[in-house]
Amino acid sequence: MNIFLIEDNLVMQELLIEYLQNYGYSVEAFDDPILALEKLKNKNSCDLVILDLMLPKMDGFDVCKQIRAQSNIPIIISSARDNLGDKVVAFEHGADDYLAKPYEPKELLIRMDAIFRRVNGRTGVQKIGIFEIDDNKMQIIQDGHPLELTKIEYEILSLLLRHPNQVFSRSLISQHLNQELKDRAIDMHISNIRAKLFDDIKTPMFIKSIWGVGYKFIG
Repeated sequence: MNIFLIEDNLVMQELLIEYLQNYGYSVEAFDDPILALEKLKNKNSCDLVILDLMLPKMDGFDVCKQIRAQSNIPIIISSARDNLGDKVVAFEHGADDYLAKPYEPKELLIRMDAIFRRVNGRTGVQKIGIFEIDDNKMQIIQDGHPLELTKIEYEILSLLLRHPNQVFSRSLISQHLNQELKDRAIDMHISNIRAKLFDDIKTPMFIKSIWGVGYKFIG
């Protein structure tokens, strides 16, 4: 996947480049929105744009509007402006999502995953170790045996499986589900998933609790 990052804060730019590249994304970064728009006109392989609003030479809303006028590329607004009015204008100009700074890079990754699933449709079967994720059937198979999961359990387990060894807080899991769940509810769903995986909480083979933080899949 090729990502266009339009961000004039070079520290933030460097952080996001490094983080996304660690997950296999190719990133082209720009601090000049006019140059980014020119490049975008002549490039067919951009899969998503991450766009700051406070930019030199050109307002981010105008950049968003121009991109949308020429392309259906998904756009995520990444901005320190956190008021409702800006969010409304961003969506009116064609943005697909809006992240208010500061945020955890993992949250950006979750939003990107959600957009790609929505835009490209379910991706078929993905094999991860002894597990298979079948997005078409919303089913996870463990060592040849289909797991009987609820929709929420499926979404949580597929998130963890697809990002091995990455710790997800309860709040990030809740955001991924697009539901406001209490920590105890997340813990309950994790407990149910563990039972179906026959995973021992004391000596876990699959899902490990990170005390005071959240959970991760042991890859």
